[in-house]
Amino acid sequence: MQRWRGLEDIPHDWGRSVVTIGSYDGVHRGHQLIIRHAVDRARALGLPAVVVTFDPHPSEVVRPGSHPPLLAPHHRRAELMAELGVDAVLVLPFTTEFSKLSPADFVVKVLVDKLHARAVVEGPNFRFGHKAAGTVAFLAEQGEVHDFEVEVVDLYVSGEAGGGEPFSSTLTRRLVAEGQVEGAAEILGRPHRVEGIVVRGAQRGRDLGFPTANVETLPHTAIPADGVYAGWLHAQGEAMPAAISVGTNPQFDGTERTVEAYAVDRVGLDLYGLHVAVDFLAFVRGQAKFDTLDDLLVQMGRDVERCKELVAAAEREAAEQRKAAEEEAAGQDTAAGQDKGAGQDKGA
Repeated sequence: MQRWRGLEDIPHDWGRSVVTIGSYDGVHRGHQLIIRHAVDRARALGLPAVVVTFDPHPSEVVRPGSHPPLLAPHHRRAELMAELGVDAVLVLPFTTEFSKLSPADFVVKVLVDKLHARAVVEGPNFRFGHKAAGTVAFLAEQGEVHDFEVEVVDLYVSGEAGGGEPFSSTLTRRLVAEGQVEGAAEILGRPHRVEGIVVRGAQRGRDLGFPTANVETLPHTAIPADGVYAGWLHAQGEAMPAAISVGTNPQFDGTERTVEAYAVDRVGLDLYGLHVAVDFLAFVRGQAKFDTLDDLLVQMGRDVERCKELVAAAEREAAEQRKAAEEEAAGQDTAAGQDKGAGQDKGA
């Protein structure tokens, strides 16, 4: 997949393409519907599919200091988009000058002159241009003028965790902030992930027998509420079951909020200086201060066992789902082969 930063990075000989535009923070299930539709449309037309997104988040430029917590950094979004079949991602630097582009100028400068859009796919509430004045209806009018189609994808409605609201990054951020990582995963279609460099902390976990990776998270990261979580620590190409602590370490009167992950039953790991990722599977308990250090150690042992159980159950469920999907695909292939053979016999 090609990655471009700024309009000047687009190849001069770039031909027509199918485009979708948005912040796409988190690339949640609603975003996936739109992106998959754009990819399917591109394949049908024999053209590449392009996602246009922005950095920084537009709200930080329009309303400084209002940058929302991010569900995924740009490199992670690009990885997820590539998995959906996207051919190119264009990250547009969102500056004050860029924010003043009228909707009509945005269409010409980005969609027409650079990406040569043949079709544009968006959600029903898509807005663009200065003061978000551009609507899907306006985009369709511009399409008639500049020879591109506009297709609108209705977003599904989330389940119980979202209270019946449409899939949205705003809702996902709220669930993460409340520690409802299971609900966030329902919307994302995968566990919420936090990334960063492993740095040296107070090393109390090592002294207590539970050495943790202290993750210095990326700026503006959406971090779950304080507490203990089950999940995975991704490092050096491996996903390790983990007990994850978020908070200020009240047992030791800490003040700095940290994300620490203990790779369950792993000995001798040296991750300092490495970029790692932490996936949050399930909330285990809230942050607490115990009467004695021994009480804390007992609870930590219980936390680790609970995390092991939750991760093992999730991995068994995932394996069963993969097996069922493989069996279904094999059955479809067999049925297709039988239908083809029957057709040949009939012709004979």
